[in-house]
Amino acid sequence: MKKLNYAIIDIGSNTMRLVIYETTKSNRLREIENVKASSRLRTFLEEDNTLNQAGIDRLIDTLKSFQEVLATYTLQDTICAATAAIRQAVNKKEIETQIVQKTGLNIRILTEEEEAYYGYLAVINSTSLQEGITVDIGGGSTEVTYFENRELKESHSFPFGALTLKDCFKKSIPATEEITKLRQYLREQFATLPWLQNREVKLIAIGGSARNLAQIHQNLESYPLAGLHEYQMFQKDIMEVSNYLTSLKPAKLAKVEGLSKDRADIIIPAIEVFHCLYQTVRAESLVLSRKGLRDGILYEHFAKESDSSLFPNVLEESIQELVNDFDLNRKHIKHVQSLTEQVFDFCKENGLIQLDKQDRRLLKMASFLFNLGEYIDSESSPQHTFYLLANRTIDGLEHRERVKLALVASFKNKTVFNQFIQPYKSWFLKDDRTKLLELGSLLKFTYCLDATRRQVVERIEFKLKKKIVLIQVYTKANALPEEYQTEKQKKHLEKAIGKDVELEFITL
Repeated sequence: MKKLNYAIIDIGSNTMRLVIYETTKSNRLREIENVKASSRLRTFLEEDNTLNQAGIDRLIDTLKSFQEVLATYTLQDTICAATAAIRQAVNKKEIETQIVQKTGLNIRILTEEEEAYYGYLAVINSTSLQEGITVDIGGGSTEVTYFENRELKESHSFPFGALTLKDCFKKSIPATEEITKLRQYLREQFATLPWLQNREVKLIAIGGSARNLAQIHQNLESYPLAGLHEYQMFQKDIMEVSNYLTSLKPAKLAKVEGLSKDRADIIIPAIEVFHCLYQTVRAESLVLSRKGLRDGILYEHFAKESDSSLFPNVLEESIQELVNDFDLNRKHIKHVQSLTEQVFDFCKENGLIQLDKQDRRLLKMASFLFNLGEYIDSESSPQHTFYLLANRTIDGLEHRERVKLALVASFKNKTVFNQFIQPYKSWFLKDDRTKLLELGSLLKFTYCLDATRRQVVERIEFKLKKKIVLIQVYTKANALPEEYQTEKQKKHLEKAIGKDVELEFITL
């Protein structure tokens, strides 16, 4: 499939961005260029909501700089979307006219409903969440939505954003009474929407302020994993960041690790929005989505062009994308999955390993990706496999689940497993660690049954005896390489099931 490039320009109240995407082999979108400009268009709105000429000139100059980047790409389509600062301007028609005359670009001014909808659309196309509330804090507005069974149920746009809320503070580090007053205002605003109250679901945060909040927290915690998408925080974590920032002197605020310089003066009011909304919802946790408005617009646009579903199985598609990216052998994967299912069912039915449907799901995912690090180097394949899976964003998986997948798919032996899990040991109970070790052992064994990727094994049968398990492997051709590898690696399975394993290879 020929790769196609799409561009989107996002004209926000605080920042403007140009993002260019390419289609992948899996027909998904991958970001390949991201250019940001701090425009602060909101600050150019006069008291009568006219965007003054200085603001229009800054907007046009920024668009022209973006066009120089666009000229280096062959693009299937370019979308230019504007949000609150332009939407709220009374001279929006004049703004559009000047943009067309001086850049040739046609802008689409999003309604409040559209802005909220695209945030929701981005979330359900990049996570596996079935229910939740999204919040996207812009410079001049804040959008919230509620979805259930992945369907949008409610949405609203509040006429305040990080830039407008910062006017509540005289200085970048607010006084205690200023924060108290802001919190009261936010609680009153959120109380106007009954559907926000006490939902007890996850709160999904979108946008630059949310990213900065997560980045600061990761740095404070010396977080061992790369990536922000689906990073999870709790109320104590939000307060930890808030207390840290408000304790600083103004000169040090802009130098905080993880905080963009252009957000230093608006991050504290933005965090208050997250905190107050978290309390209103009684959220289970706050989850960061790196996908937002721009992605939502393109998901809709791309879906119309390709006639694909707007609501795919996000995780399955992400796994397929990895299979494509690393040119993994699909016949080999399918065969290993079949063998793994057989061993899994035998172990479960006979109580050799305590297994459930979540274990089956994890093992199936890992069987798609087992040993993918061989793509880089066969000798150190487990190390590459673990690093790639643990540190690559996989849409549909929260961070803890991503580490579990990486541990099973990279399994070599107990020693290497313990090395890999060490930075994340506190994330898992002892029983969880044991289960992951067992699943890795099981997958390593079945992988060896197709060591030459010829699919020579027709079926396997099991005979459970008091101290041993006899595994009869029926093959359609000579299977000496498979026999050698499974004999060599069966010790891991033996430790997992607590019994010796005898192998008998039978050529049909």
